[in-house]
Amino acid sequence: MEILKVIWRKLLEKEAIEPVILDMSQTNVPTEYFIIMTANSSTHMKSLREDLLDLLKGYGVNIIYYDKEDNHDWLIIDASNIVIHIFTKEARSFYDLEGLWIDAKRIEVEKR
Repeated sequence: MEILKVIWRKLLEKEAIEPVILDMSQTNVPTEYFIIMTANSSTHMKSLREDLLDLLKGYGVNIIYYDKEDNHDWLIIDASNIVIHIFTKEARSFYDLEGLWIDAKRIEVEKR
């Protein structure tokens, strides 16, 4: 999926920490992909969110929902078949989506 490659490149450009793409198509979650990453500050979280929203809109991706507030430790962008999760380090460890969905296939887009 070309959009995953474009998103991945943006994550690398914006220095998202430990980004992961999970294939959710074989789960009971009504989306195809989770993209999970850590941000190093609230400013970094906001920057990732804004850049990803701009990128998705530029590709004509329908944004169903996104967190508009900046004072969270977990921001979500729901783009229907792609749900993006931007965490603080502590929140990512606490909610452990990768552990919760351990059986979901990890998608390798390209190496850093």
